[in-house]
Amino acid sequence: MRVWRLELEYEGTRYAGWQAQPHARTVQGELTKAAEQFLNARVEVGGSGRTDAGVHALRQVAHLKSKPAGPAPQPAQLKTGLNKLLPHDVNVLRVAQARPNFHARHDARARYYVYQVATRRTAFGKPFVWWVRDRLDVKSMQAACALLEGRHDFSSFCESPGEQRSTLIEVERAELAVEGGLVLFRVGASHFLWKMVRRVLGALVEVGRGNLSAEEFGGLLERYSNAPAAWTAPPSGLFLERVLYEGDPAPGPLRPAFPLTAD
Repeated sequence: MRVWRLELEYEGTRYAGWQAQPHARTVQGELTKAAEQFLNARVEVGGSGRTDAGVHALRQVAHLKSKPAGPAPQPAQLKTGLNKLLPHDVNVLRVAQARPNFHARHDARARYYVYQVATRRTAFGKPFVWWVRDRLDVKSMQAACALLEGRHDFSSFCESPGEQRSTLIEVERAELAVEGGLVLFRVGASHFLWKMVRRVLGALVEVGRGNLSAEEFGGLLERYSNAPAAWTAPPSGLFLERVLYEGDPAPGPLRPAFPLTAD
């Protein structure tokens, strides 16, 4: 059995998320199909996490396990072969040999997401932003964002919280900044609940609009409310930015996935 570690980027607009599903086009499904065709063998493909429908990835990590029918390809050969077979909106950035028991999800220690809010209408960036027409109070949003760091109950920000083993999440980093025509939100944690990042961002936008105070935002981390469900941000602006493993440094300065100049 050969095991490879893959890093890949994808535009999630055309996909029903990462995870393979019957009767739906997914990134995992496309990668599995390409790998089986190239290696002429059955494969196991697993990702570091499940991005939802329409969500993008700048550097998703996956493992690929297989017993090739012939000689095992070198990492560079595998990368080239997969990219020739993958659709245009999925691209393998890097391939490396991995230890036999490497598992992309179980071995990951943290995931980082970035969300892009556009402060102006854009002709080109619509698949990669959420355009909020209202003027946003960024300082209030930053004050609320600072409350996210630490261990909190995110049941208010989760779809079907009763179905989760636990809604307690340790957020190791949360930041919000403005660059050009974008308000950028980054959050890093060991794992995330279903729709958590999009609902947190939606609530932060309500703070920016003046409909919610930073203190009220903090209260959502202390007691359950179904209000954030109505504020769920669209998937278009969300990117899986980085997946960290033992020994990996934290991400550097917060930067846009796709820059947008201000008016």
